[in-house]
Amino acid sequence: MKPLLHATDTPIQGVQIIQRNPFKDIRGQFSRMFCSRELRELGWSDPVAQVNLSHTVAKGAVRGMHYQMGEAAEVKLVSCIAGHVWDVALDLRRSSSTYLRWHAVELSADNHQALLIPKGVAHGFQVLQADSTLLYVHSHEYTPHQEAGIRADDTALAITWPLEFADWSDRDRALAPIDSLFQSPFS
Repeated sequence: MKPLLHATDTPIQGVQIIQRNPFKDIRGQFSRMFCSRELRELGWSDPVAQVNLSHTVAKGAVRGMHYQMGEAAEVKLVSCIAGHVWDVALDLRRSSSTYLRWHAVELSADNHQALLIPKGVAHGFQVLQADSTLLYVHSHEYTPHQEAGIRADDTALAITWPLEFADWSDRDRALAPIDSLFQSPFS
């Protein structure tokens, strides 16, 4: 029997695509969403602190690029359980060989993939199919005073979003772009 979770590296140091391999039989299927033993080998060393659902209605809507700083920095495992999204990880670790580079993958309910995002990497996504739902597993609880982000349409990052932005929150629109004053909080 093949493993229920399989990891593939991305061009961003520490960001991995997690392929779920559902077990199928005549009754339907079973998918493993999280396994601390398997994910510990990939860098998830903290306990699960929070699990969240994000449902986005409009095709083209964008959320991100978000991260938490300091002791609230978190590892995330992001899975699409309904619909289809363009999921983006942005490296903010100054010592990383992939600093300020981004990588995107399509996550969908059908492809059974998740994105494992380490501490120091910002996250965002664009909805490719209306009514998409993401399941997030976090290693740290949401901490508002440690929350930060980078503007998703920052020309310095040149993220190639597949669609025009349909919906975008005022909060995300107000995030600062990266400029000469930007100081990443991650070493």
